[in-house]
Amino acid sequence: MKPQLRITRRPETRDLPLPRYMSELAAGLDLHAANDAPITIAPGEIKLIPTGLFLEIPPGYEGQVRARSGLALRHGLMLPNAPGTIDADYRGELQVIIGNCSREPFTITRGMRFAQLVIAPVAHVEVVEVEELSGTSRSGGGFGHTGH
Repeated sequence: MKPQLRITRRPETRDLPLPRYMSELAAGLDLHAANDAPITIAPGEIKLIPTGLFLEIPPGYEGQVRARSGLALRHGLMLPNAPGTIDADYRGELQVIIGNCSREPFTITRGMRFAQLVIAPVAHVEVVEVEELSGTSRSGGGFGHTGH
């Protein structure tokens, strides 16, 4: 049985589509902007984009918000905290932090598909402090240590 993503939304956003997979094997559900007026993001600027959605993510899962690859490639839109994490116990409105790393302003209009949401399992671990860690062939080698 598939886990359920329960959703409510602001009444004035009922005209917008619910998040949905755009192909049979898509990993992410497309999110639609729920802004009343167009939001222009200037080069180097960061804005918060509303979705009008409130989620109930099942226990043992998280929501990962990601940029849509086409908008990232063609317009330089990115998520500064990518992926943004939505915890299963968060019940506030899903809003997405979007930055513009291009040289041109970009405008997000109401209903635009502007980000995607991936629901992924989360493993909780027991934190254990030890005196020494086990060794590996890499050990403390830094960035780029394992190849060119």
